[in-house]
Amino acid sequence: MSDAAEPRVSVLLPCRDAEPFLPECIASLQAQSERRFEVLALDDGSRDRTGDLLHAWAGRDSRVRLVDRGGSGIVAALRRLAREARAPLIARMDADDIARPGRLAAQLRLLADRPDIAACGTAVRYFPRPPAGSGYRRYEAWLNGLTDAASVERDLFVECPIAHPTLMVRRAAFEAAGGYRETGGPEDYDLILRLAAAGHGLANVPEVLHEWRLGAHRLSERSARYSPDAFRHLKVSFLAGRLPPDRPLVIWGAGRVGKAFARTWREEGGTFAGFVDLDPRKIGQTIHGAPVIRPDDLPAFAETPRRPFVLLAVGTPGARRDIRQALDAMGFEEIEDYRAVA
Repeated sequence: MSDAAEPRVSVLLPCRDAEPFLPECIASLQAQSERRFEVLALDDGSRDRTGDLLHAWAGRDSRVRLVDRGGSGIVAALRRLAREARAPLIARMDADDIARPGRLAAQLRLLADRPDIAACGTAVRYFPRPPAGSGYRRYEAWLNGLTDAASVERDLFVECPIAHPTLMVRRAAFEAAGGYRETGGPEDYDLILRLAAAGHGLANVPEVLHEWRLGAHRLSERSARYSPDAFRHLKVSFLAGRLPPDRPLVIWGAGRVGKAFARTWREEGGTFAGFVDLDPRKIGQTIHGAPVIRPDDLPAFAETPRRPFVLLAVGTPGARRDIRQALDAMGFEEIEDYRAVA
C-alpha cells in the first residue's frame, strides 16, 4: 500500500515477552491518524507468543516489517532496527505502552513547523495510576512541564527530559550523533545528551499522547543500566564538558541528592569549592573537603576573583523553583551561572 511505500516515519518496536500487552500496543498504532509510517518490529528472544503476534500483524499490515535478531539485548536490538529505517524520521514505541491516536501526527507537525528542533517527545500518563505523591507522579508532572526547547535545556541534567517511548528524531541528526550505543548505562538518555551536546533543539508536544505502562516487567525496573547511579555517571560525563573550566564549582544542596551527585562528581575527578544548604546543622561542616555555607554567604563567596558556577542539586521541584528564584535575585543567570542537576 502507498502508506508503506514512502513512510514519513519509521517506528522502532523492540519486543521481549510482550504477549500480555502487545495487542493493545498494536491496536494503538493501527489507530494512528497519521497513516504514512512503517513499523520495524523485532522479537528479542521472547519465551511467549510475542513472535506469533508480530507475524500475524505483519501478515495483515504491509507497513509492518519484522527484523530478525533475537536475544541480543535492548541496545543491539535498537541499533539493528535503526539500520532498517527508511523514513527521514525515527520514532520509538514500547511494546507494553499505548499511543493515543494523534501521537505521530502531532510530533510530525511539531518537527515540520520547527526546523530547529531535532527530536521531540510528548506528554505522558502513567498507568495503572501510581499513588498520589509517588515518585512516578512527580516525574510525570515534571516531564509534562517541559514543553519547549528552553525548558528542556534548563532541566537537561535533572532527568531524561524526553520519555524514550515517545521519542521522534530526525534520522540525519540521529545518525550524526552516532545513534544508539552500548555504554552500560541508559541508552535513551545517552542519545538525548549527545543530541543536545551537538547543539540540537529538543522539545515535547504538551498534549498527553502516550500511555506509559508501569509494572515489575519493565526493563527499567530490573536492569542496573537504569539505576540512579548509572544516570548520575552519565550526567556527570556530559556536564563536565559544558561547564566553564576556569570557575570554581559550588553545589547548592547538601542533602541526599547533593551528596550523591558530589560523590559521583569526585569519582569522575571533579572538585568543589563549597556547598550551600539551609540546614543550620550542616553550616560550617565540610563535605569532601569543601565547606558548607549559608545561602546568605554565597554573594560574598561569588566575589572571589573567579565567580563560582552553581549546581542546584535538590530532589523536589518546589525546592528547585525556590533556589532558582534566590539565585536569580543574586544576579546569577541560569545556564550561564548555574544549572539544575539531580
